Amino acid sequence: MGTADRQTTEEELNRLPSDEELGRLQLTTLEYYLHETNPVNGLIRDKTDPSAPSSIATIGLGLATVPVLVERGVISRDFAPELVLKRLRFFRDSPQGPEPDATGYRGFYYHFLDIKTGRRTWECELSTIDSAFLFAGMLTCAAYFDGDTEAETGVRRLADELYCRADWQWATNGGPAICHGWRPESGFIPHYWTGYDEALLVYLLALGSPTSPLPPESYAAYCSTYCWKQIYGRELLYSGPLFTHQLSHLWIDFRGLHDAFMREHHSDYFENSRQATYVHQEYAQHNPLEFAGYGEFCWGITATDGPGWEKRVVNGVERQFYDYCARGAPFGPDDGTLAPWVVLASLPFAPEIVIPTIRAMARLDLGMTKRYGFKPSFNQTYAVPDSPTGWWVTPYHFGIDQGPVALMIENYRSGLIWNITRRSPYITAGLRRAGFKGGWL
Repeated sequence: MGTADRQTTEEELNRLPSDEELGRLQLTTLEYYLHETNPVNGLIRDKTDPSAPSSIATIGLGLATVPVLVERGVISRDFAPELVLKRLRFFRDSPQGPEPDATGYRGFYYHFLDIKTGRRTWECELSTIDSAFLFAGMLTCAAYFDGDTEAETGVRRLADELYCRADWQWATNGGPAICHGWRPESGFIPHYWTGYDEALLVYLLALGSPTSPLPPESYAAYCSTYCWKQIYGRELLYSGPLFTHQLSHLWIDFRGLHDAFMREHHSDYFENSRQATYVHQEYAQHNPLEFAGYGEFCWGITATDGPGWEKRVVNGVERQFYDYCARGAPFGPDDGTLAPWVVLASLPFAPEIVIPTIRAMARLDLGMTKRYGFKPSFNQTYAVPDSPTGWWVTPYHFGIDQGPVALMIENYRSGLIWNITRRSPYITAGLRRAGFKGGWL
């Protein structure tokens, strides 16, 4: 390639996307929540496998996208509250109790629900993190639908009722930190949310509860195992998978907001996510394990689908590949699987490196312009001879991957979700009880 050709390529990669281009990608991604929903009860499929159950986190993300659908003219505001109410009524009326086939217990819900019956499936856990994403979606709708119509008033009333019945104090199992979850067969899971990760949102919702609030000491327990690191010359609060630096930010604009930890380190969680985004790019450029395709415009390691639990010898090197698992950078695990969705979800943090990366990934035949947008993960080291690309691409789209793309594109375009959730009294109360100051607070 000549110098002029390289210059043209670089100019194209770095060209800012038009609002129309972002809108097309956003709409394609949002179609997931319109097409993968059971119209009877409003439950949304976890992934595009026809046998897949519903996921409560996916439902929460789907609820959070409703204001985007309205503001972008996809559905009418007159009809949108009914779409929300169908889901809220399902959770209000679904069985809550210790029975193993209930929908939830103590105001929380099971991670996976049968998409037709709405009952617990796969003997999964009652999940505090996934319930938090569900509540965040509900509260987004409650803050957005602020009109006096019967439907909009109903959205606010039901969202408040469902959020307020979660027993956060029970969820600590008598300790300071929030437990990952509970099973009717065995009780509480022996793992608790401590150390920086996607559970920041969980604590803010728990502290902001008007009915079962946790004390500030619980947030201190969460922060007690934070790990501040210097990586590639960048200082940041470390968490390996890139999604952990994003999910709480779908709802909350952390720019200029400081808790005690961030005040001590002269940073904020938004800036921290920006640094983490650059760490992931730099890790791909270093590519210490020499995976195929990694580079300046090909990165993004996170929790995502993978080619499967298998060992293979690739070019003389034995490689361990994984199925769905939480991959991380720069300390692993890493099997060569990258996720375009997690790059897009970093758009507000570092558009100057996200935009050229997405333009480069668009050339890899990953379905960017097709139904539901980018396939969520691929692995160029794992050869698949009958694949159109010659390497592995996940056959599915996942509901939990679609939402971050659509919501972060919107936050980049207009700040819509951030501005809506500022109006939620529960989220602002949670931030204040956690010790946040500054910024829009």
